[in-house]
Amino acid sequence: MPNSEAKYAALTPRRILLIKLRHHGDMVLTTPVINRLHQHYPDAEIDVLLYKETRPILSEHPALTDIHVIDRSWKKKGIRYQMQQELLLIKSIRARQYDLVINLADQWRSALLSMLSGAKVRLGFDFKKRRSVVWRVGHTHLVTTENHSELHTVEQNMSILSPLGISTEDARTSMHYSESDKAFCQQLLIKNQVTGGYIVIQPTSRWAFKCWDDDKFASVIDALGETGLTVVMTASPDKEELEMVRKIQDLTHNPRVVSVAGQLSLTQLAAMIDGAKLFIGVDSAPMHMAAALNTPCVALFGPTKMQHWRPWGNNNTTLWAGDYAPLPAPDSIDTKTRHRYLHAIPVNDVIDAARSYLHD
Repeated sequence: MPNSEAKYAALTPRRILLIKLRHHGDMVLTTPVINRLHQHYPDAEIDVLLYKETRPILSEHPALTDIHVIDRSWKKKGIRYQMQQELLLIKSIRARQYDLVINLADQWRSALLSMLSGAKVRLGFDFKKRRSVVWRVGHTHLVTTENHSELHTVEQNMSILSPLGISTEDARTSMHYSESDKAFCQQLLIKNQVTGGYIVIQPTSRWAFKCWDDDKFASVIDALGETGLTVVMTASPDKEELEMVRKIQDLTHNPRVVSVAGQLSLTQLAAMIDGAKLFIGVDSAPMHMAAALNTPCVALFGPTKMQHWRPWGNNNTTLWAGDYAPLPAPDSIDTKTRHRYLHAIPVNDVIDAARSYLHD
């Protein structure tokens, strides 16, 4: 559609809505689109629509004006309550009078909300699974996904900007937090008698199949004792994650280890990671946050599509279990399994990767 693309390239929107309905890590990977839109349209107000639980990832982003949320607990309160909330959401979206909607989501409701926004220009992806009248009507232009299997998620997201004539090169993620988040972390470190430099290790994921062995993490922590840096262990408040951190602590012999697991909000965790000399973790949102904050990062991966989900940027090392032993195809994994597919990653390789950043 060369004519429509030329028309879109001349667009000067006053208000833009970006839609993404996924997990925390996905929201970090939308920030290059937000950042580039802000650079290209410095006078435009940029809003986002996301799932409520992921709001903290973007809550401190300086380029955002408003954040609309979908609370997935609405449906638990009955169909009448849910419909009331959905109608209020539509009303609040329409009230903003968007000129441009950019829909990165693949859910049907995102196409419907895009259409109901009233925006004249509505960009979406031409997902094969969504080829229907509803999806076409929801958008004024659909961007190809033919090469998405070869691209990182950041590159996939950025490709939606092409019809606007906006460069998709040199895309960078970002993660933001407040001064109060920073102050909270400083006080927490003082409380735990952490002075000087420290390393953040988040060994947990909400999916066990993405986790490494507890004893191997303990061995890495022991080896890091020679650096003189304190190891600060983090995790979500989830009971299983807290238990994993406790087990690893029990297995370590390094006296310079503290746990703040379950004690940090996502923006406080960002502040903690930003102050660290190094982050070590598995395929998770905190890993993406570390990469976005340009904190040196050692990421451990198992049967995930690494091409899509590796840490974005140049200040990181990814160790993939598939380089050491056969792995099942990512799409075949039972996400509820307790099997830890990262088992094959050797302790020494993680230690060597960590030392490569700490000795620079």
